[in-house]
Amino acid sequence: MVTFALQNPNTGTDEEQFERIEDSDRDAILDRATEAQRSWQETSIDQRAGVLRAVADLYEQHKDQLIENIGREMGKLRPWGAAELDIVVGIYRWYADNAHQLLAPEELPAQGADRSYVVKRPLGVLLGIMPWNFPYYQVARWAAPNLLLGNALVLKHAGICPLSSQACEDLLIDAGLPRGVFQNIYASGSQMGPFIADKRIQGVSLTGSEGAGSAVAKTAGEHYKKSLLELGGNDPFLVLDADNLEWVLDRYVDIRMFATGQACNAPKRLIVQPEFYDRTVAYLEKAIGALTVGAYDDPDVDVGPLSSIGARDEIVDRLATAAREGTATIRVGGKKIDRDGAYMEPALLTDVDPSADVGCNEIFGPVAIVYKADGVDEAVRIANEESEYGLSSSVWSSDVDKAHEVAARLKDGMTFVNEHAVTAAGLPFGGVGRSGYGRELAQWGVGEFVNEKLIRVSGQQSVGLSPV
Repeated sequence: MVTFALQNPNTGTDEEQFERIEDSDRDAILDRATEAQRSWQETSIDQRAGVLRAVADLYEQHKDQLIENIGREMGKLRPWGAAELDIVVGIYRWYADNAHQLLAPEELPAQGADRSYVVKRPLGVLLGIMPWNFPYYQVARWAAPNLLLGNALVLKHAGICPLSSQACEDLLIDAGLPRGVFQNIYASGSQMGPFIADKRIQGVSLTGSEGAGSAVAKTAGEHYKKSLLELGGNDPFLVLDADNLEWVLDRYVDIRMFATGQACNAPKRLIVQPEFYDRTVAYLEKAIGALTVGAYDDPDVDVGPLSSIGARDEIVDRLATAAREGTATIRVGGKKIDRDGAYMEPALLTDVDPSADVGCNEIFGPVAIVYKADGVDEAVRIANEESEYGLSSSVWSSDVDKAHEVAARLKDGMTFVNEHAVTAAGLPFGGVGRSGYGRELAQWGVGEFVNEKLIRVSGQQSVGLSPV
């Protein structure tokens, strides 16, 4: 029996113990999911939508406890936890409210038959490998559309999220979902290869690191399984003019430091013009230097702990290496805070070498980077060419038409004008390049793990198209 502990990053102490599955448990888990899926796919759309609507209500009713879970697990401040749960509730309700429209048959031109149309049918049992940074939201955007389709789901969440991952299953069962349709399992990453390869698994969705994504994609491809990857980001935040500069910079700090900087779509790279570069750096030095750091349940802090002491130490070491090697200047912060828990000083970097580690690789923590671009074209070049990620970006200007024009030139999956990192049930989410592939949410959420089945009906006198 292999056990693991909830390691509270607010205190640095181990708390509750949990038991991981054995490899020999895999058959029972997948047999249970397969049997449950056969029945679930035959239920009515209204019944499936009803479960999603009911679970949204339960997330609202249990909000305080759910916030407490992720505060203890990964240090998310209570206001941030409340914001995450509001999005989760919106996702489940959106799919419930739009169920019939999303699953309606698509009529095609008859093309020589009496009727040609496409129906959406489930694939079967799916595996979801989810990260710790948004424990409920990441699951909801995968679970809601796929449960609506009639798929069954096996969740392997991050090891630091035992409370929130089990809550995802418990709330769905309390909402009326038959047992076996959604199963939370405590497992290690090394146990996932055999799950993906198993013929009972029809697809896999991973949100996480590039290394994990590469391994999942390889195994899925070898076994002809559909995969969806949502990986890292090094998102640019382009400021085109100094109109309302302080307001824009306040928005940047708020968004960059949200969830202690541990968001894949956070704006990591702030790109500004030379005429207000010095003003930008001076303002951010004060703003970031004034941020207060503390535990998830302290109402007077701005930034919480990192998800773990190891994650904190990794970032602090990377920043120290960059400063020592001359590939970045640390303007403020960047050091470990001398107290129990996974705390570090929020940091501001300038003079960053785009080819160095801190320039071209994602920093998953409270670290802001400022670049100086000589003109709009140079800003676009930095955004597009000095990073291989392509998750999201934003353009900020009082000239909305100009910003819109620049936004169209950026190479990523999501670009925002005068806002950043906006997510909602009705908006697609996903990236390109090292940020992965596939789309979640909105109608795209039911388009990834679905059998879009053509049905063609011809009478005896119909003359069809020639077979291939």
